[in-house]
Amino acid sequence: MEKSNLRIVFMGTPEFAVESLRRLVDGGYNVVAVVTQPDKPVGRHGSVLQASAVKQYALSKSIPVLQPVKMKDPAFIEELRSYKADLQVVVAFRMLPEAVWAMPRFGTFNVHAALLPQYRGAAPINWAVINGETTTGVTTFFLDHDIDTGRIIMQKKMDIPDDADVEYVYDGLMRLGADICIETVDAVIVNDGAVESVPQEEPSVLHSAPKIFKDTCRIDFTMSAKRVYDFIRGLSPYPGAWCEIAKDGGRAAVLKLFKTAKTDLHADGAGRIKTEHGHLYISAGDNWLEIVELQLAGKKRMGAKDFLNGNKDIEDFSVVTADGSDTKHDKQ
Repeated sequence: MEKSNLRIVFMGTPEFAVESLRRLVDGGYNVVAVVTQPDKPVGRHGSVLQASAVKQYALSKSIPVLQPVKMKDPAFIEELRSYKADLQVVVAFRMLPEAVWAMPRFGTFNVHAALLPQYRGAAPINWAVINGETTTGVTTFFLDHDIDTGRIIMQKKMDIPDDADVEYVYDGLMRLGADICIETVDAVIVNDGAVESVPQEEPSVLHSAPKIFKDTCRIDFTMSAKRVYDFIRGLSPYPGAWCEIAKDGGRAAVLKLFKTAKTDLHADGAGRIKTEHGHLYISAGDNWLEIVELQLAGKKRMGAKDFLNGNKDIEDFSVVTADGSDTKHDKQ
């Protein structure tokens, strides 16, 4: 089979998916349609609709775009069937009903940003970094009834440097995901759809990757400094790890932390704030963490030096715990 004869429907929404779609289009593969989320209202009053990154790219290449509100909508199912896809490729999209994923004769495969079965779920990149993993990767697998449990086709690994944040890992996996997407499609072509795949084995310890909400991002400074360090970089730059600080029981202000550095300085008590020789520190459960980049509510993201220039009384503050109590600040 020639790649120009393989009819592909691509499904995805964010920028992460665009790289795979671009590689397919630039590589001369026959992408006959794209399925993506409906346009989202943006702006203060939600009066402006914004197309997804995948839709914007598809339209720039004159590829038909389908935007179902409900994946089981009979009208959508019929329209999708009209494209007579041999294969469907899914990258960063929603859960599909069987009527959709079972439609093509060669099935539907997903590109997942983790080494399955680890980190099944909506936020695998964040959770891998949060958990201090040193290796992650991408997986292609055939969709089935459950989320991220289908038969594995291929996997590719990627190292996570100790100082890497989510943006670094996201960019690396986006490119690696495009690589494995093309290799998987090529395998379908070479084997005329009879691609080898293996069932997922359930390990004794299974890490999940649930969706991240605002409360998920609150920093617990009673954890070890290493865990807080990983937690912060696992949410940087977006959505951003945060805590609340207050002065002598006063009104709390939200402080986002984007970059920290580990130290060997032992801390006696969590959530204390101190400065020393122009450096800013917050104590974790065992050691002090140096704060390198941060953002106070209503202000711009900045380095600690610039922050200290405008907040000389920061040592009078301490971190507010989730139950609303202040931690005792340290003025060493």
